[in-house]
Amino acid sequence: MKASYKRCQSCGMPLNKDRNGGGTEPDGSRSLRYCSYCYDNGNFRKPTLTAHQMQETVKQVFRKQGQPWFVAAFWAWRVPRLERWRKS
Repeated sequence: MKASYKRCQSCGMPLNKDRNGGGTEPDGSRSLRYCSYCYDNGNFRKPTLTAHQMQETVKQVFRKQGQPWFVAAFWAWRVPRLERWRKS
């Protein structure tokens, strides 16, 4: 059985906040690891993205939401610890 996560293992977004219910696997089933912003049909939407680039994206998203800089910095700091980035 595949592991299930509370947060996307690419960007860190809470999976229960994904308006699409998560990314999809090649067979059309919902991914238990990745959100729909990062993953579709069994592939990463931006396969060449680096962990550093994802950290910058996470910071931008938090800034747009009006979050304090330290909240954005904390979640960006966590990105390299997510499953997608630990493998590389």
